Amino acid sequence: MVERKLYMDKIKKLKDQQIIKVVTGVRRCGKSTLLKQFQAYLLESGVSPEQIIAINFEDVANEHLLEYHALHDYVTKRLSQGKMTYIFLDEIQAVPDFQKAVDSLFIRENTDIYITGSNAHMLSGELATLLSGRYIEIPMLPLSFAEYLELSGLDRRFAWQNYFQYGGFPYAVQIADNEIRDDYLSGIYHTVLVKDVAARKRINDIGLLESVVKFLFDNIGNIVSSKKIADSLTSFGRKTTPVTAENYVTALCDAFILYKAERYDVQGKQHLKSLEKYYAVDMGLRRLLLGNRRHDIGHILENIVYLELIRRGYKVSIGKVGELEIDFIAERNGEKIYYQVSATVMDENTFEREITPLKRVHDHYPKYIITMDELPMDEDGIKVVNVIDFLLQ
Repeated sequence: MVERKLYMDKIKKLKDQQIIKVVTGVRRCGKSTLLKQFQAYLLESGVSPEQIIAINFEDVANEHLLEYHALHDYVTKRLSQGKMTYIFLDEIQAVPDFQKAVDSLFIRENTDIYITGSNAHMLSGELATLLSGRYIEIPMLPLSFAEYLELSGLDRRFAWQNYFQYGGFPYAVQIADNEIRDDYLSGIYHTVLVKDVAARKRINDIGLLESVVKFLFDNIGNIVSSKKIADSLTSFGRKTTPVTAENYVTALCDAFILYKAERYDVQGKQHLKSLEKYYAVDMGLRRLLLGNRRHDIGHILENIVYLELIRRGYKVSIGKVGELEIDFIAERNGEKIYYQVSATVMDENTFEREITPLKRVHDHYPKYIITMDELPMDEDGIKVVNVIDFLLQ
């Protein structure tokens, strides 16, 4: 079992801080395991088992706690007197009005609360109002390539080939049989679609919902709009409207199966409110739905780099420089980095196409081209970096 060091370090820093820790992410990305690893860390640090209360709401044995009064009573009766009690509530969105129980527990002395959820909707509406300023979100993704490499124990080139095709869901990494792995990924996909999207948004047309997922998975790295989605599906016999398409896309983003990247006008220094790009949470799910497509290598590479930048805590936008485009502008703590992503830039015309937008940006921030090539081709301070080296930085 690999330690998710990036996330573990964040949680360790927040230990005993008077703030609710909310770990969010798609189902089976490792949230429950992270909490278990942190509980083990607490025990190793001298915390007694009586100071830890852990409840997983996907466990049928905890069905009687799916009502917030019952949950509150159960936890309060088990609080350690005069000592810190560490409270772990896994997949908390299963409890209607859970925020009322969490808020009441939070205001008690000596409580340190950690919750997980598989839907961003849990952080909106009444929760955001009731717990405003009292929680910090820790977004979680499936394994990074560095984590995959450690867990798989494979040679880095072979690990890269597998990661590129099969993605980074932690348990899937440990399944060698392709058919069984696909069955496992299919189970994740349909659980997310039914439980976290259709049921929550009361969507009855699952077929149309799947068509939207496949369209967006097929168009990662392409600029899309709700109208384009609706028009495309209608042309294939799945008649729908831009409003419906937009609602479905929002629900898919809330369930962390899709991530949206807005466009940013570099020269006008403003975010644009239309024509976003979407990226899939995991390449294994995409391959499951669309199969292997050799002509998609560039887009898959782009998707992997996007997720890595998000994983590292960057806010990521698509750059617009006049009529040209920069794949990613990554911002964090007031700093920017510009990235172009291309399967290869060994062809001179491709190299010029990728480097030209970066040359049009006249500021002092770093600029990179990420590629599968292994030969350095730096020019005008713009560095060409191999994708494996980038992912393992």
